[in-house]
Amino acid sequence: MRYLHTMLRVRNLDVALKFFSGALGLKEVRRTESEKGRFTLVFLCAPQDEKLFEQSPGRGAPLVELTYNWDEETYGEDRYFGHLAYEVDDIYATCERLMKLGIVINRPPRDGQMAFIRSPDLQSVELLQKGDALPPQEPWLSMKNTGHW
Repeated sequence: MRYLHTMLRVRNLDVALKFFSGALGLKEVRRTESEKGRFTLVFLCAPQDEKLFEQSPGRGAPLVELTYNWDEETYGEDRYFGHLAYEVDDIYATCERLMKLGIVINRPPRDGQMAFIRSPDLQSVELLQKGDALPPQEPWLSMKNTGHW
């Protein structure tokens, strides 16, 4: 397992970037805009981590992900923290092991790439398949979401 990023929801992307980049000095290393999903993701790293980010195979790490949803949402103070993200060698084996330990898979890895679980204190943890997505397979393919993340 490899730590990837922490996601934070932001109300105003320009103001957030002024704080994280301008004041703290974090560097923008990747940006994704989704017209369909109506969101922008901005990934930032500390200046001393730029070389580490560039050397990271696949997804770069360690990062802060700023998530800006284009449509206004009210999260409440406790929902601005989004999730921790970890990359795993085999998402199906990882989820199976976690389920055997009694951990609920809130968002199953139906796509062979991404799953979400929650800690006992209800923090969301994203699990991402290392490299390419695994071929979709049961029981994950037909497993429904449980709760939220």
